[in-house]
Amino acid sequence: MSGLHGHSHGHGHGHAHDHHGERASLTSKAAIFSVSVALFLVGIKVWASWSTDSVAMLGSLADTSLDLIASLVTFFGVRYAAMPADEEHRFGHGKAEAIAALFQVILISVSAIGIAWRAIARFGSGERTHELELGVGVSAVAILVTLALLAYQRMVIRKTGSVAIATDHVHYQSDLLLNAAVIAALALDQLGNFPLADPIFGILIALWLLRGAWAGASHAVDQLMDREWDDEKRDRFIAMINAHPELHGIHELRTRTSGGHDFAQFHIWLDPRMTVAEAHDVMDDVERRIKKEFPGVDILIHPDPKGLEEPGQDMTPETAGN
Repeated sequence: MSGLHGHSHGHGHGHAHDHHGERASLTSKAAIFSVSVALFLVGIKVWASWSTDSVAMLGSLADTSLDLIASLVTFFGVRYAAMPADEEHRFGHGKAEAIAALFQVILISVSAIGIAWRAIARFGSGERTHELELGVGVSAVAILVTLALLAYQRMVIRKTGSVAIATDHVHYQSDLLLNAAVIAALALDQLGNFPLADPIFGILIALWLLRGAWAGASHAVDQLMDREWDDEKRDRFIAMINAHPELHGIHELRTRTSGGHDFAQFHIWLDPRMTVAEAHDVMDDVERRIKKEFPGVDILIHPDPKGLEEPGQDMTPETAGN
C-alpha cells in the first residue's frame, strides 16, 4: 500500500472555490475602497498644506501620497494573488500578496524617514503655521473617512487573513495618529504658542510607522519562506486526524500558507490488511473532515501501512505529528 501516493482529488473543491471566490471579492473591494480613500485624502491635504503652511500637514500629505501608491500596489497584488493555479504556477499566485506587502513596507519606511527628517529640520527653523480652522477641519474629515476604511478592512482581514490588506491597514492606522498629531500641532502652535509640538509629534509618528513596517515585513517574509502554521493550528489539525477511528496516526506533516491559501501534506498509518480501494475510501473521509474544519485547504495525503518505519522516522506516539 505504500506505493499509493499523493491522494489529493476533487472532494470539497467546490466549497474551496466558493471560499476563494468570496475571499477574492472581499480583498478586491477593500483595495478599491483604500485607493478611493487615498485619492480623496490626497486632494484635501494638498489644499490644506498650501493654506496652513504646516510641516505636519505636509508630512501628512506625503504619507497619504505614499499610501495611495501602496493601495494601488495592494489592489493589483490581491487581484493577481486571487488568480487560480495554472500550468506555470501549480500552487497558485498567493505569494503575490506577500510581495505586495514587502513593497508597501518599503514605502512605509521611506515615509517614516521623510517625516522624521522634516521634523528634525523644523526644530531650528522657527516657522509657524496658519489657518487653524482649515487644518483642523481637514484633519477631522480625514480621521472620519479613515475610521470607516479601517472598520471595513478589519472585517475583510478577519474573514480572509489577507497579508496585503493587513499591511495596508497599518498605513491607515498610522494615518489616524498622524491626523491627530496635525490637529494637536496646529492647536499647540497657534493657540498654545508652542511651535515645537509639530516636530515632536512628527518624530513620534515616524517611530510608529517604522514599528508597523517591521511587523508587516515579518509577516510577509514568513509567507515567502513557507513558515509552518502556528502551533495552535497545527495541534488542532493533528488532533482532528488522530481522532479518525480508522487511522493509526499521522507523521511527516508539512504546512504552509500562501496568501489566503493553506497547504498541508502528510503521511497516515493505516491497517496493512486494507485493500487499495478501502484505503482510498478512508482518505476520502479524512479529506471531507479536513475540508469541513479547514475550508479551502489544499491537501496531499500519503498512506503507509501501520508498522512501516520510515527512514529516520521515530515511530513513538510522542513524535507522530512531526
